[in-house]
Amino acid sequence: IGKQWYQRRVRGEREMPFGQVVVGPPGSGKTVYCNGMGQFMTALGRKVSIVNLDPANYITPYTPTIDIRTLVSLEDVMENTELGPNGGLVYCIEYLEKNLDWLIEQLDVLPYDHYLLFDCPGQIELYTHHQSMRNILEKLQQKGKYRLTTLFLVDSFYCSSASNYISSVLLALSSMLRLEMPHINVLSKIDLIEQHGELDFNLDFYTEVQDLSYMIPFLSDPNSGMSQFGKLNKAICGLIEDFSLVGFIPLNINDKESVTKLLRKIDKSNGYVYGALEKENTSIMEVSEYNDLDYTNSLEVQERYFRKGNDISDDEEDEGNNESLNFDLNEEEDET
Repeated sequence: IGKQWYQRRVRGEREMPFGQVVVGPPGSGKTVYCNGMGQFMTALGRKVSIVNLDPANYITPYTPTIDIRTLVSLEDVMENTELGPNGGLVYCIEYLEKNLDWLIEQLDVLPYDHYLLFDCPGQIELYTHHQSMRNILEKLQQKGKYRLTTLFLVDSFYCSSASNYISSVLLALSSMLRLEMPHINVLSKIDLIEQHGELDFNLDFYTEVQDLSYMIPFLSDPNSGMSQFGKLNKAICGLIEDFSLVGFIPLNINDKESVTKLLRKIDKSNGYVYGALEKENTSIMEVSEYNDLDYTNSLEVQERYFRKGNDISDDEEDEGNNESLNFDLNEEEDET
């Protein structure tokens, strides 16, 4: 702990650290994202601490700075309470809420200039209608003065099915309204989006959540098993369009350009770009210089990863996959 930080603590002063709360359904790539984003920001010169809030996350590709498993683990809860995996996860998060002072004390030990990545459980009801996670994040922002952004990760595979895509959009919308934080929705594993076949629409249809009425025929298909719910499907699509809040950013965590574009969005949402804790931070001057064209971004991603009209040879695909999590930003230092 640095002398300057210690003097601030003695005077009762505290900077406002920044961070990301990574949530989403199981298998959406939350842990891989935290590992990749941590490496990327470290290469940028930021100091990063990863907080594992998943009591069922036994093996992680990163070394967590703070691990909830030192307080409570799913394995112990299931053994002592005879709860199942779902009930055990809810119990662990409720236990963390009751012992939130433990987490705050662990965070207070960290230097003030560390950027935080919270790796959260994949139990989706914790973010859609349960109260504990919302209370935890609310107290962290109020007591700890943390500037946090929620990242809701959704596997891009769900775009291959109309019903799965609508369900994912509903989950994202519900989480946005429930958590009440700066919120960014992400389509993860975008490089694998057409692994299970071509999509019915262009990528921008899914990222911008455009006119969902075009999906009604796919939901009404007798083979979809949803044809008897025609009126309900229309009502759900209308509900999503009435809120008009949900949009997605495509992400390939192994691609530096993709991660850079997402990080710019995150820095704007939590305020990092307007006054980070680094010396001579001039990022606020760069806000107006960077033109955020989501539509153009979607076209670039589609041309790169969609096989429709853009066949990629196996050699080129293998070459691109070999760049996994190897972030060397020297050649992009000026741009970043």
